[in-house]
Amino acid sequence: MNKLIVLTAISLLFSITVQAQEEVSDSIGGALEELSEPVIVTNVLCEDTCSHIHGIDLSHYQGNVFWQTIGENTNMAYVYLKATEGGDRIDATFERNIQLAHRYGLKVGSYHFYRPLTDQQRQLRNFMSQCLPEEQDLIPMIDIESTGGLDTDVFCDSLFYFLDLVEEAYHQKPLLYTGRNFYNKHLQGKVDDYKIMIAMYTDQEPVVADDRDITMWQYTGKGRIDGINGYVDKSRFMGNHHLREIRFKH
Repeated sequence: MNKLIVLTAISLLFSITVQAQEEVSDSIGGALEELSEPVIVTNVLCEDTCSHIHGIDLSHYQGNVFWQTIGENTNMAYVYLKATEGGDRIDATFERNIQLAHRYGLKVGSYHFYRPLTDQQRQLRNFMSQCLPEEQDLIPMIDIESTGGLDTDVFCDSLFYFLDLVEEAYHQKPLLYTGRNFYNKHLQGKVDDYKIMIAMYTDQEPVVADDRDITMWQYTGKGRIDGINGYVDKSRFMGNHHLREIRFKH
């Protein structure tokens, strides 16, 4: 009788121990499963929360781009594509990019990276070989980032001659792109007749030294967007400025 009681007690204790181990094992397994699930971090971006008109600019640095995916991102209304640089450089992705950007519904413009030491007529011919009026939704843009080692007065003489050539060729003034510091040092008070896009990567809207009106602001060089692997430049219109102000006049 006593032996039977002892055996029953041992059996009961073993059963309780196994059950407890299984419960602990299930608990740990569940916790591990929860920890192994992917963590999705949603970044709230400017274009997700404001009413400004946003866009991007691209060159060969972005590599292959999935334009259908970009086209489905309704927050990006326009794109400026690098067409040319200096007297003979043509962006390797320009032709493909401009065709696909049109196909998937973005408003498209083309830009030229200006080289002050290269003959202006040669640069214009290079740009015109790629920036075809019939393919443009937006006015041409000139990317101005270097003086080429020239002093400011000589540099500006070079630049303004080129800008006059561009205006004569396309029958409209181009949009000028430059950084805030470069503008303040070399261009303030000298390009009042042109619309400008200022690059300044801060949380505060740009203000330039002469307090002139700024049409567009490139607010990051490290933007992210579905369809592009890696960083992309993002910009938006300032204040009450609108896309219609930079439409190409055919």
